[in-house]
Amino acid sequence: MPLSKPDARRHVHTRDIQCLGYEREDGLWDIEGSIRDSKTYSFDNIDRGGVAAGEAIHHMLVRLTIDAEMTVVAIEVAMDSVPYSLCGDITPSFQQLKGLKIGAGWRRAVMEKIGGLAGCTHVRDLLIGPVAVTAYQTIIPKRSRKQDAEGGPKRRPPVIGTCHAYDPSGSIVQRRWPQFFVDPSGHSTGDPTGDQNTGDDG
Repeated sequence: MPLSKPDARRHVHTRDIQCLGYEREDGLWDIEGSIRDSKTYSFDNIDRGGVAAGEAIHHMLVRLTIDAEMTVVAIEVAMDSVPYSLCGDITPSFQQLKGLKIGAGWRRAVMEKIGGLAGCTHVRDLLIGPVAVTAYQTIIPKRSRKQDAEGGPKRRPPVIGTCHAYDPSGSIVQRRWPQFFVDPSGHSTGDPTGDQNTGDDG
């Protein structure tokens, strides 16, 4: 179902974000993200001699190389378009993310390493949100299939409780992970030794 018809308006700004997940032949994973901002009008810019309508104000690219446990093995950051000539000077700072693990505490850890003056707002937001989610969506389905082949997950999947669909007392959890289903009274009703995962990637 589409959005409702908007009131009269004028397009001003566009932000495009794209993220891609790759499985490498060496067993590692590459997660790449890009962010591009542009305006529908031209404006003055001292460092660049002006920015034309449709021209990228920000165009930043990131590649995280991570292992199967989602630990950052390597990181590369490129800034193809920036509003100020000094913006690219901060890219070496992102090497501090090596060794961090995408998962619980990722946002806090990234902010501790490259928050505020130690980083770039746009690259940081890309890493905290879209890139991290893309890493999860890229790796977890394969991990889930492996667990299914081995008799199902032994621990409660971390996705349970993260949104409406994955309500611990909901029908999706009851179907996919009956051993982790909790009835509305708060009691677990599943068999903790069994699993009937449908294989949905979610």
